[in-house]
Amino acid sequence: MTATRERIQEVVREHHGTVLARLIRRLKSFDLAEDALQDALAAAISQWPRDGIPDSPRAWLFTAARNKAVDEIRKRTLHGEKHAELLEELETVVEDEPQIRDDMLRLMFTCCHPALALHAQVALTLSTVAGLEVEEIARAFLVPVPTLAQRLVRAKHKIRAANIPYAVPEASELSPRIEGISKVVYLTFNEGYTASRGDGIRAELCQHALRLGRELCRLLPEDGNALGLLALMELTDARRAARVDAEGELVLLEDQDRTLWNREQIDEGCALTRAALRRAPRGAYPLQAAISAVHAEAERATDTDWPQIAALYARLFAVEPTPVVALNRAVAVAMAHGPQTGLALLGELEASLSEYHLFHAARADLLRRAGQREAAHAGYGRALELCENAAEQRLLRKKLALVSP
Repeated sequence: MTATRERIQEVVREHHGTVLARLIRRLKSFDLAEDALQDALAAAISQWPRDGIPDSPRAWLFTAARNKAVDEIRKRTLHGEKHAELLEELETVVEDEPQIRDDMLRLMFTCCHPALALHAQVALTLSTVAGLEVEEIARAFLVPVPTLAQRLVRAKHKIRAANIPYAVPEASELSPRIEGISKVVYLTFNEGYTASRGDGIRAELCQHALRLGRELCRLLPEDGNALGLLALMELTDARRAARVDAEGELVLLEDQDRTLWNREQIDEGCALTRAALRRAPRGAYPLQAAISAVHAEAERATDTDWPQIAALYARLFAVEPTPVVALNRAVAVAMAHGPQTGLALLGELEASLSEYHLFHAARADLLRRAGQREAAHAGYGRALELCENAAEQRLLRKKLALVSP
């Protein structure tokens, strides 16, 4: 793929959610809006390599999609459907009106309606709002691609069948939606910070997730989990400049140049963490933010308070007993009390995380620290087989070389 085409795809992904949200509000139809946007995206991929990316790609995409929708509605009118009012509204619309933020929130709350299962809410919002591909979302959920595709189809059918409104709910109705939206925002951030495919970091997704997190806090200023989510993302994003070196290679946390960390973001993240813990001391996001804050406050990697991190992971596992949390807890315990202790905990997770490359990478790290080079070599090799991120693959090859016979 050429650099130009990659850049075009980045731009398209950046504006996908805002354009779709605006189209749905205008067209009052998910299906018509998605079809019109797909046509506009196809036109962009065809025309932009020749003509260049327009100065305002979002306005270009919206105009192109609106014109596609007008053509489709006129065809339907010829077949007897009545859309005169909608056509008049579409043809008189003014570009870049200042309602984009509210449109995005409407789309998020529609996708995260309580009538949908939580996993369907997350998958649908990642697809529509964040513009992630089915393969990327499936990777984030650790499920097969066909399974994820079926979830998306069923979720859209449910929205149509249940006539779910396209609107931001009243304050009293916000609470049931927050869990799904928070998970969406965090998975979006993670997909940007550790892309499941491709090469390295996708900064635009990180920034997109941060904007959504700030919007949630604006809507719910007293919600501890919303504050904790934003704190967690700010603290993680503060390390972004140190996460890759000059050659674009990933740098592990313990090896990062901490002078490159964004101290302003860290201060903001720590303040948000304290506020979040006061409001939700057992909340999953405040606890994860607290773990990230402990890392951020260590001036050197050797200063890291691993016993405190292990204790925080134990509290997190009590409220969120997932295999991935157990994996992170095992690593923290190993750093605090030695690799053998961590390896014993990892042994309990092998069945549930056998297809997760970070499980094999973490286990190989502990085996290497324990002096078991042959077993570490096999572990890094398995992690490499499962990993689809090019930067992570290069890092794993370096580790593999360290324990090669």
